[in-house]
Amino acid sequence: MTSIVPTVPTPSGPGRKRPTIRDVAREAGVSYATVSRVLNGRDWVSPEALVAVRDAITRTGYTANPHARSLATGRSGSIAFLLTEPQHLLFEDPNFSVLLRGVAQALSDRELTLILMIASTPEERSRTVAYLSGGHVDGVLLVSPHSGDPLLSQLVRAEVPIVACGRVLGYEQIISSVMADDRNGGRSAVDHLIAAGRTRIATITGPQDTAGGVDRLQGYHDALIAHGFTIEPARIVHGDWSRESGAAAMHTLLEQSPDLDAVFAASDAMAAGALRVLRDAGREVPTDVRVVGFDDSGLAATTEPPLTTVRHPLDRVSEEMVRLLTDVIAGRTPLSITVPTTLVVRASSPA
Repeated sequence: MTSIVPTVPTPSGPGRKRPTIRDVAREAGVSYATVSRVLNGRDWVSPEALVAVRDAITRTGYTANPHARSLATGRSGSIAFLLTEPQHLLFEDPNFSVLLRGVAQALSDRELTLILMIASTPEERSRTVAYLSGGHVDGVLLVSPHSGDPLLSQLVRAEVPIVACGRVLGYEQIISSVMADDRNGGRSAVDHLIAAGRTRIATITGPQDTAGGVDRLQGYHDALIAHGFTIEPARIVHGDWSRESGAAAMHTLLEQSPDLDAVFAASDAMAAGALRVLRDAGREVPTDVRVVGFDDSGLAATTEPPLTTVRHPLDRVSEEMVRLLTDVIAGRTPLSITVPTTLVVRASSPA
């Protein structure tokens, strides 16, 4: 478990009095209440006042006293970023690192501390539930939840405020979430392939116990049905988001459907694995087989050829997750937010 603490300029010099909120308010020319709302990430602050307060904080060198804030509010000032995947994926899957970076910045802007937690084994899950139930954090940003995971029900019973990245299957009415429009994103990928004249389109899906895996596959179905194509089970193989699973799925697809002329992979990492297998099999991309991924991660522009993909706007998702969690902590009704996706066309499937 790692703690990431935002850094803020601090006053220096012997005997210098620590700046207070009232000092910041005086410097900014706003009320004490306005400064308090800015520091606590609350709404109802005009853009002009927000800029004035932040500039005043920099000029005065103000830093919040976390102990005083905790005593006054009954809150810890800490938020957990909880990843329910093996630890190595935090560094291997570019999406997790991008999401973590965005969340860290959004929390820092609100003077909140980020605590990174990994819970992929039963032992880690047990320690995680005990820690989160102990009031050490004000809320949880849940990343990559899987349906059927007992951790979900344990967190709900602990009444910990939660916002998930992606819809939490089975808990849609209980756990707030921020998600990309995975279904329409998947459909746009397959629509693009059909518009290019491809008729034997396969897919490598994400895990079917995740909302992203389910919805991107449904988008594949939607596009084929809308264009009058038949769903061929032999052209659907499941992966787990990783490059290795994409390679294994591509091998299976070439065995089951050797005449395929396009592949929609539900992640860029799986698409990268598929590209390698196609190259080794002597299939040229995009001439013989077009390939489209999903995420528009940093990997997409570095593959050979560069990958056409659906952009997953993780920067926007991270901002909305933090904003929504502050609302849930404040007692507002849980809700879900869907962020639109866009198709990014590159050489693996040109326009």
